[in-house]
Amino acid sequence: MTTPDELIAQYGLEPIPREGGLFRRTWAGPERPDGRPEGSAIVALLTADDFCALHRLPSDEVWHFYLGDPLRLLLLSPDGTTRTAVLGPGLRAGQHVQLTVPAGTWMGAQVASGGAWAFFGCTMVPGFTYEGYEHGDAADLSARYPAEAARIAELSRP
Repeated sequence: MTTPDELIAQYGLEPIPREGGLFRRTWAGPERPDGRPEGSAIVALLTADDFCALHRLPSDEVWHFYLGDPLRLLLLSPDGTTRTAVLGPGLRAGQHVQLTVPAGTWMGAQVASGGAWAFFGCTMVPGFTYEGYEHGDAADLSARYPAEAARIAELSRP
């Protein structure tokens, strides 16, 4: 069985600024006139002692499950609805090996309870730039989505 340390070494994973977890960009397409790449892809690793902080992006982001334990994603939609999706290998249990998060949706993730780590990827078209990243504020998000206040607190960083 592959270990997180092996994945870190093989892919040269580094900390994701502000968001949490470790990652490496594995592809970026040609630059567009607006400065964004045509597309981008990363691989990422989250462990049970860390989380992916709530954030939103200006384009759809496709998440792909690769190895490890299921990953729980909290999704807060612009229309005020919320849902939790699970990225993982348990298709019969309603888990997804691939999941698209629509543009403008607040998203945060953590390894499912009882799990140790998850290795996954994310793909965007047009590609990711830090200028398009918006970091979530726990107080603002809790006011907008009060039923998810506890999860929002778990998935927020200053």
